[in-house]
Amino acid sequence: MKAIINGKIILKDSMIEDGALLFSDVIEGIVPMDEIPEGAEVIDACGGYVAPGLIDIHIHGYLGKDVCDGEEESIRVISEGLIKNGVTGYLPTTMTEDMAVIRKALEVLRSLKEESKSWKGSTILGAHAEGPFISAAKKGAQDPKYILKPDAAFVKEYADIIKIITLAPEEDTETFDAIREMVKDTDVVVSMGHTSADYDTALKATKNGVKHATHLFNAMTPMAHRAPGVVGAVFNSDVSCEVIADTFHVSASLYDMLWKLKGRKLCFITDCLPAGGLPYGEYTLGGQKIIYNDIVCRLEDGTVAGSVLPLNEGVWNVYQNSQIPLWECVNGASLNPATAIGLSDTKGSLEVGKDADIIITDGEFEVVKTIIKGEIRYES
Repeated sequence: MKAIINGKIILKDSMIEDGALLFSDVIEGIVPMDEIPEGAEVIDACGGYVAPGLIDIHIHGYLGKDVCDGEEESIRVISEGLIKNGVTGYLPTTMTEDMAVIRKALEVLRSLKEESKSWKGSTILGAHAEGPFISAAKKGAQDPKYILKPDAAFVKEYADIIKIITLAPEEDTETFDAIREMVKDTDVVVSMGHTSADYDTALKATKNGVKHATHLFNAMTPMAHRAPGVVGAVFNSDVSCEVIADTFHVSASLYDMLWKLKGRKLCFITDCLPAGGLPYGEYTLGGQKIIYNDIVCRLEDGTVAGSVLPLNEGVWNVYQNSQIPLWECVNGASLNPATAIGLSDTKGSLEVGKDADIIITDGEFEVVKTIIKGEIRYES
């Protein structure tokens, strides 16, 4: 038994400042300081925050390594880097590439998933396949020559590792045959993203199996008063959605509104590229040159390519730029994504019986310790 003391314990509905968090490989409970079991190993949070481990459901790379490298070493480097940001579990994310490249990346993730439960880095919870079933008009930084029509057979083949598939619903048949087959035959979450769908098509898609939206506002039809677009369909349905919380991809002035509209359907992501964790400079993404400067990466033509955001900083960005309670900001990067991918029974909050995936941070949410299944995997 271990006990974390002298910390502000962030629960899903509140924050406790005068208790001790007890855990083994799972959360055992919160008790007054004078009820810590005799012999328990005590960890001092030094007045910082004690929060559930963060879960990034959309991240392409880190420290110069790309998920689409299709190399075990790349995934190990990414995982060992993310744990320093408090990410205890994540979905390595592929992009619109040659199908042979995507398949190799998914097979590597499949082969490492079990091992990742006990290594010194962040745990692989599955994969997010962003494309190749997207709209050429909303491709963003994705390479259009690899775009394909939605293919349920591919998703079913990798349903043991894919947790989320991002696609453009308008590229399916009018009756959403591929989407309905994916939903009927797998537990994969179908997400609409990189899509040119109008409001009616997007809303119909949510009634035919789409349950999520990829990086809301980015690479989709916007909301206007006579053409509500995909954004309007997200607001007017029960789907969960992602927001890149770097203050650039989505204006920080919208955080309060988004939380009021979507609540615990709102998931904060990084959409981090291989340039994450590295200095400004030129890097690659899916074989394309990207230029990293300030808080964003761009292609040579100026197209926004993604972020370099650490997820703990994303949580703090939202907290500092909104009236959202800190525990709800944390939920956005823990409980909400865990719920979106069907893992909230064991992950995402400091509730009794859930996995002891815990982070201890300082007063500005910089990570001091990362704990997975009760074991300290990182200390600053």
